[in-house]
Amino acid sequence: MLIDCGECVMQHTEACASCVVTFIVNRDPGDALVIDAEEARAVRMLSAAGLVPMLQHRDRRTGS
Repeated sequence: MLIDCGECVMQHTEACASCVVTFIVNRDPGDALVIDAEEARAVRMLSAAGLVPMLQHRDRRTGS
């Protein structure tokens, strides 16, 4: 998955403040964040249960 904030229709809206992508890209240089497939599934499950915000990125080209 490639996420580019410049291609997100939500860019420059209120959604950016709570977006996980904004959190990741605003980290200090060299402060890595690695999520493996199992962790990604867990985040999706938490999101589906309403326990964490859903990914708000929407690609301008595909709409998803």
